Amino acid sequence: MTALFLDAFIILFVVVDPVGLAPIFGAITHGGAPAYRRRMAVRGVTIAALILVAFVFAGGALLRALGVGMPAFQIAGGILLFVLALDMVFARHSGIRSTTEREQREAERKADVSVFPLAFPLIAGPGALTSVLLLSGRGADRPEAVGVVLVVVVVVLALALAALLAADRIMRIMGETGANVVTRVFGVLLAALAVQYILDGIHAGF
Repeated sequence: MTALFLDAFIILFVVVDPVGLAPIFGAITHGGAPAYRRRMAVRGVTIAALILVAFVFAGGALLRALGVGMPAFQIAGGILLFVLALDMVFARHSGIRSTTEREQREAERKADVSVFPLAFPLIAGPGALTSVLLLSGRGADRPEAVGVVLVVVVVVLALALAALLAADRIMRIMGETGANVVTRVFGVLLAALAVQYILDGIHAGF
């Protein structure tokens, strides 16, 4: 269980990237009062938690309903995570791990950014959803393993909430360059984990 906890924590922490969320959250809530920013952060993380927990419990059933086996999903999920890792290494903001420019302009005109783009796709985006499906699928026959994944979701989202609430402080200390350095390091780790998922899927499938 300890190994699963560490694997799950590293993967989900790297994918959600709380440090990288701080500047994006600061941009879409720029000019808002502190109370408004706190409300958006808490609501966004809560909604993201509900989405991720739903995928932990219902993800396996969804795959079975679609006729998709876990090896195939491991390969597809590994490829998606590898693309996400490339975005992180090159500090690119594609639609996989953040909003597009048009989506961000739309968000800046909205009074409530907690659902879109904060909860989805910034926190519970394609990468995070793929990660929890892969992790929960590894321990689908062990209730305690699913419990470990749920604990990791709570811990990582608590860290994400802390980063959002301290977004201004983080950006003053680290700056855009510092945040990108951290994101690049996370991207290298995620690339290795993604390749391992692909290899595991190929081994299980063949």
